[in-house]
Amino acid sequence: MKNPLCPTLKTEILPILFVIVSIVLSFYFYAHFPARVATHWNIQGQVDGWSSRGFAAFFFPLLNLAIYLLMLYIPYLDPKKSNYEKFHTAYHAVKAVLVIFLTLIYFVVSLNALGYAVPVNLVVPLGIGILFIIIGYYLDRVKQNWFMGIRTPWAMSSETVWQKTHHFGSRIFMLSGFLLMIASFLSQWFWAFLLIIFLLVLSTFLYSYLVYRQEHRN
Repeated sequence: MKNPLCPTLKTEILPILFVIVSIVLSFYFYAHFPARVATHWNIQGQVDGWSSRGFAAFFFPLLNLAIYLLMLYIPYLDPKKSNYEKFHTAYHAVKAVLVIFLTLIYFVVSLNALGYAVPVNLVVPLGIGILFIIIGYYLDRVKQNWFMGIRTPWAMSSETVWQKTHHFGSRIFMLSGFLLMIASFLSQWFWAFLLIIFLLVLSTFLYSYLVYRQEHRN
């Protein structure tokens, strides 16, 4: 069966490269990590969670590989698989960005374990903000499907509602990304993050419902 994502070397080279690099480096990290590795930080940037050397070295690369393979083959399970050909460029871009983001998180944790004081409470929130901006940029191009996008009941019931919801959601995601990047420099960035995410979810769901109501009223 033809893959509806139409994968090519051009679309896969970047995520594959990051997956391979993280897997190769995992053996180096395992050999140089201490017995206990810091893997979780609180909102003040202080370590409050530890893992074994093996878990810290190999978990993220294997998770990265699993997510990449899942996103590559999940369209086969979608009843709307034919729609993926209409937005495969956006799908591949988001897939690559997610792999790169997970690799970034892995490197930040690993460098801290090796003694480099990388500011986790700044780098990770900034990365999340950039991730939201990129997802928002491509969100407007996503067509109806069951795995990617703003899948409200109202958007899934109407292509018109889906398109309008994603056009609106695209702008809101990019705006939220910029706000998240700014919030990462605040001392209480975590609460600002929660507020921004809450408003993002609320606004997109409410807008989708209102568009649906307007369509049926007309």
